Amino acid sequence: MPRYKLTIAYDGTEFHGWQRQEPADAPPLRTVQGVMQEALNDLLRQKVELVGASRTDSGVHAVGQVGAFTADVRVPLERLAQAITARLPRDVQVVRAERVHDEFNPIGDARSKCYRYTIEHTSHPHNPHPLFDRNLVFATPYALDVERMQDAARRMVGTYDCTSFAQANHGRATTVRSVLDCIVRSPAPRRAEIEISATGFLYNMVRIIAGTLLEVGRGRLAPADIPRIIEARDRRMAGPTLPPQGLCLRWIWYGAGTPLAARAEDDACA
Repeated sequence: MPRYKLTIAYDGTEFHGWQRQEPADAPPLRTVQGVMQEALNDLLRQKVELVGASRTDSGVHAVGQVGAFTADVRVPLERLAQAITARLPRDVQVVRAERVHDEFNPIGDARSKCYRYTIEHTSHPHNPHPLFDRNLVFATPYALDVERMQDAARRMVGTYDCTSFAQANHGRATTVRSVLDCIVRSPAPRRAEIEISATGFLYNMVRIIAGTLLEVGRGRLAPADIPRIIEARDRRMAGPTLPPQGLCLRWIWYGAGTPLAARAEDDACA
């Protein structure tokens, strides 16, 4: 049977993460994988196993999550994304549907991923937290020095042991990762975006790096502290783990074109 790749976007606010969760003594939790599989089963009239590329946590968003399934699909390929989306709740959509080779593995075939963390910052006590996009950004009452954060971000790039930026229960056999790029920009007043691409990420790695860069922006850490934090291989040396709502999975690269091409496509759709 043919295999299909789906590019999926979702607002993670009301989801218990991506991965399907079915407690033995309680009803299934609402997850992106769960509602996606229900929609696919309804559309295709068969049980489908959808495998996701990234197991995003509760509250984390995505515009470029990737899932794959194998099934006998009678819906024309050009209408498949729309047909699935029509059966989904309003906080999740299929952006694109493609035919792929039979052995396509959304996890094992991924070459790199990119996440973006968005922060609203101000030191003025009378400026309220954001209202309409409050579930999409993290708000801090401190004014951040974006140039200092960018200086520190450049020092995050490289291949090294990322233990300082991972929770103790990360569950991975190796903690060495290649951070391909790390940039900080200010797209609007009081806004900072931290964008990180890597060959892979440890549990909460992006949120810890974002917390570390926030401490640099506040002046509690210096850009020159980043190499020392990396070399320490000690979680206690890095900044706090920021909340999930500011985090969004932007894209996953599978080797077609270049990671920069993936970023250009993402920016065009932002």
